[in-house]
Amino acid sequence: MIWLRKLRLFLLLLRGMLLCATVFPWASTHLRERMIRSWSRKLLAICGIEVEVQGLAEGQAVPKGAMLVSNHISWLDIYVIHSWQPVRFVAKSEIRSWPIVGWLCEKTGTIFIERARKRDAHRVLHHITEVMQQGDLVCVFPEGTTTDGSKVLPFHANLMQAPVAGGLPVQPVGLRYLDAATGQPTLAPAYIDDLSLLDCLNAILKSPPIKARLTLGPQLLAGGAGRRELAEAARQVVTHLAAGEGGAAAQVAQNLSLAPPVSPTEAMTATS
Repeated sequence: MIWLRKLRLFLLLLRGMLLCATVFPWASTHLRERMIRSWSRKLLAICGIEVEVQGLAEGQAVPKGAMLVSNHISWLDIYVIHSWQPVRFVAKSEIRSWPIVGWLCEKTGTIFIERARKRDAHRVLHHITEVMQQGDLVCVFPEGTTTDGSKVLPFHANLMQAPVAGGLPVQPVGLRYLDAATGQPTLAPAYIDDLSLLDCLNAILKSPPIKARLTLGPQLLAGGAGRRELAEAARQVVTHLAAGEGGAAAQVAQNLSLAPPVSPTEAMTATS
C-alpha cells in the first residue's frame, strides 16, 4: 500500500537526520560513505527501484579524484549514484535553505554554488579542484535541469574548468530508468515540467518495479582541450551511455583523443 511505503520513507528520513546529527560529526570518511550508501539503497528499495551498474570490469576500482558528469532525469538520480558510490554533489545555493533536505545535503558534503555571483563561481571552482586532488569524486549535472531521459541537453561548461585547471579526469555516466519486467524506458521517475515532488513520488510508488541502469564510460582527460571542448566530448559520451551504447561511447572518446586507447576487451565490458 502506498501510504505504508510513504510512512517507511518518512521514518527513513528521520533516521537519516538522526545519523547526520549524532554520528556524522565524529565518523570517519569510510563510515560516512557506508552509511550514505546503505541509506540510499533502503530509500530506493522502498520506492521499488533496483540499481544496475555497468561499465566497470570485474575487480576494477571505483574512480577517485575525478569529476563525475551525468544526464539528469529525477531527484532519484542522487540516490542511485549514492547507492553505487557516495560522491560530493554540486548544487545551487537555494537548496541549502530548503527545509530538512537542505540540511541533509549540507551534512552529506554537497558543495553549494551561488550561480548569480561570478566571484562565488571562482571560489567553488577552486574548492572542487582542491577536493578532487584530495581523492574525492565530485558529481555535477551539466544539463542544468532534468529531462524525461529521451535526450541529453547541451552541457554547461563552466564547472568543467575545475578538471581542466587541475589536470584531473572527467568520469562520464549515463542514467536510464527502465521497467524492470519489460526493459523498456519508463517516465515514472522523471521530475519535469510543473510536476511537484509529491506528484513525482506518487508516480514512482504507483509504477511497476523499476530498474535504474547506471553506465560508466571511459574517463576523459582535457589535455590541451578547453572546458567547452571537454564539455561537448562528455555530452557525446553520456548521450551514448544513456542510450545503452557503451561501445559507441568508448569510440567517441577515442576519436576525440581525450581518452586512452580502448582494448577490444574493455569495449566489450562497456556494453555488457
